[in-house]
Amino acid sequence: MIKFCMKQQGARFYPRRPCTANAIQHKKDSSLKLRQANLGDTKLFTAHGAGHVMVSGERHDRSIVVLAEEVRSDWDAAGFDALDETHFAYFLAFKPDVLLLGTGELQRFPHPRLYRALTDAGIGVECMTTPAACRTRLASWPFT
Repeated sequence: MIKFCMKQQGARFYPRRPCTANAIQHKKDSSLKLRQANLGDTKLFTAHGAGHVMVSGERHDRSIVVLAEEVRSDWDAAGFDALDETHFAYFLAFKPDVLLLGTGELQRFPHPRLYRALTDAGIGVECMTTPAACRTRLASWPFT
């Protein structure tokens, strides 16, 4: 089981307005420019399999918490069925906007009373399979 805390970066929406000057300007240079991102110490899921995940090339065979620049193994959840209120209260100190909970190969949902402290603090809780959580973590951060 994997969890990750995500600080929302904020969505940006740019309205599409037809403009002849912009259309002409875009036609002049329509090439796509790619630049290598410097992610520094950002922790990313690099693989997942039956009973394990890899974060930045390091294998983990137990429940972990993945933050933007840190992997924590002090979260003592033994598995989904062992979750209680204290396991979710652990995340209050990190003050994430959203907590993603990877529930293994099957998508499962803990009882809302278990994470009540998080929702009372305005922290969203999303549950998904661990592979889906790993993919989601690649598109955002951090992951727990």
